[in-house]
Amino acid sequence: MARLEAVVRALPEAERVDVEAWDGHPTFRVRGKSFVFCDQEATHLTVKLPKEEAAAVVASDPDAEPAGYGLGRHGWVSITVPAGTTGERWDEVVEMVRTSYTLVAPKTLAAQVLAEDETSWARLVPGTNRVEG
Repeated sequence: MARLEAVVRALPEAERVDVEAWDGHPTFRVRGKSFVFCDQEATHLTVKLPKEEAAAVVASDPDAEPAGYGLGRHGWVSITVPAGTTGERWDEVVEMVRTSYTLVAPKTLAAQVLAEDETSWARLVPGTNRVEG
């Protein structure tokens, strides 16, 4: 959970809201709109992706499935993230969380994150998903 919260803290106006009606399960929101739903340990996350990307993730990732309650048809995907996940898998999770944020956030806030991501991609170490510096 601490790593997920660190990712979310870097997003403008993002906040954690625990939902008592869901046994205190955390959600992460921007201006009242949820972009991540998860369990207390952050080992099961639900994020919003573009529909085509969501379909590709579900088709290629055995730890992903369309979100329940009909949300899957709108690009919401549930993924399992085992405790201690690192490396490329964690990089994928971070990318999904940031993508979900940009799809839910107001355009001005989403634009800030997209600009950061473009700068980061420009500094990638060739052959890796790691940013220089």
